[in-house]
Amino acid sequence: MQTITALFDDYDDAADAVGELESMGVPATDLSIIANNADGRHSSAAEDAASGAGIGAVVGGAGGLATGLGAIAIPGVGPVVAAGWLAATAAGAAAGAVVGGAAGGIIGSLTGDGVSEDDAHVYAEGVRRGGTLVTARVEEDLAPQAQAILHDSRSVDIGERRNDYEAGGWTGFDPRAGDYRQQSK
Repeated sequence: MQTITALFDDYDDAADAVGELESMGVPATDLSIIANNADGRHSSAAEDAASGAGIGAVVGGAGGLATGLGAIAIPGVGPVVAAGWLAATAAGAAAGAVVGGAAGGIIGSLTGDGVSEDDAHVYAEGVRRGGTLVTARVEEDLAPQAQAILHDSRSVDIGERRNDYEAGGWTGFDPRAGDYRQQSK
């Protein structure tokens, strides 16, 4: 298995990528989506999923992640809507009430599945700043196609994003940081 991860600035682009991955045969149990929900824009989606609509209706109608979409709070990231294996890790850590544990769970899960620690920190910070993280665990033969889906022009170039963050003084994800409130662009 190979873990392929991408960060999206636009939730709809991330949802489309999840639908494409499901269409190519990646099982819902091997997909995860975590979207920042500090502004409450996804609250109705989480409520729809919790009431039985399922994430397929929320994430583009392509079938749906088996674990469903739910709202959780991740220390240092803030409120998110999430589904999938990575979301379950974050929710479990959050339920453990360890400050920073959920963020560590995301970073630890990503690094445990082969994502570099430097990239895992950028992904966590990207969600904190309003992005959506999509992660797929795929068999080696599906990896090139999954890479193409997740790393097309709609996703963030993680190296460029790291450089942008570092230019602003960022040195790494801090789970003790408050919710990020982006200044006007």
